[in-house]
Amino acid sequence: MNNDSKTFGSIVASVQPLETSTPSRYNNTQPSKITGSVNGKEFKGGVLGLWRSADAVCFDVDSTVCVDEGIDELAEFCGAGKAVAEWTAKAMSGSVPFEDALAARLSLFNPSLSQVQEFLEKRPPRLSPGIDELVKKLKANNIDVYLISGGFRQMINPVASILGIPPANIFANQLLFGSSGEFIGFDKDEPTSRSGGKAKAVQQIRKAHNYKTLVMIGDGATDLEARQPEGADMFVSYAGVQLRGTVAEKADWLVFDFKDLISTLN
Repeated sequence: MNNDSKTFGSIVASVQPLETSTPSRYNNTQPSKITGSVNGKEFKGGVLGLWRSADAVCFDVDSTVCVDEGIDELAEFCGAGKAVAEWTAKAMSGSVPFEDALAARLSLFNPSLSQVQEFLEKRPPRLSPGIDELVKKLKANNIDVYLISGGFRQMINPVASILGIPPANIFANQLLFGSSGEFIGFDKDEPTSRSGGKAKAVQQIRKAHNYKTLVMIGDGATDLEARQPEGADMFVSYAGVQLRGTVAEKADWLVFDFKDLISTLN
């Protein structure tokens, strides 16, 4: 498929709260500059200092790097959009185990290989405003960028190609198909196929590369889980597409526009 970034340009995303809340209720929309503890780690300059010192940044994909929830879009394309979207909301809020929600959603429409290929041709990824600029800025600062998603590699590879992120820096699920292209399931050995999987992926990344400071950016409960010992030092809740109140209030930094992250980098 054509990976011309002009074809897959960023579009304007709107905040679509899943919970009754307004930005004014949060006290973490500005990064703390006070030296102290962040996620149990003493750090000079607080959240802002930690962000500026990051040597690796991990991004969620759906409703973060892209404005859509990939599995919801694929399900809608296959005729099961509403039912699958309801399960996605449960998974992102953390109210059901991720692996249960993933299996339940796929069972509602069982996408074939030909359907996935047609979907990718007709509905190329839509990037969130500013993400391409942010990734370019991070890379220019010699900060490694990763995509960690509960979505599927078949749909995330084109996104990574647009942003210049190598396949080795993608942690996601894999749809499995039979010899005739029929859907037979997903690879359950992928860490991102189950609850706590993003945290496991982040821990693997950190251990493999010995990063000093690692930041996770995303919108859902599974992204928040990545902030733990030997995982992400800091969690940034991106609410430019979806504002999930229970996640946003626990974030080290809540942002609605990637420009806030870009402008604070050195």
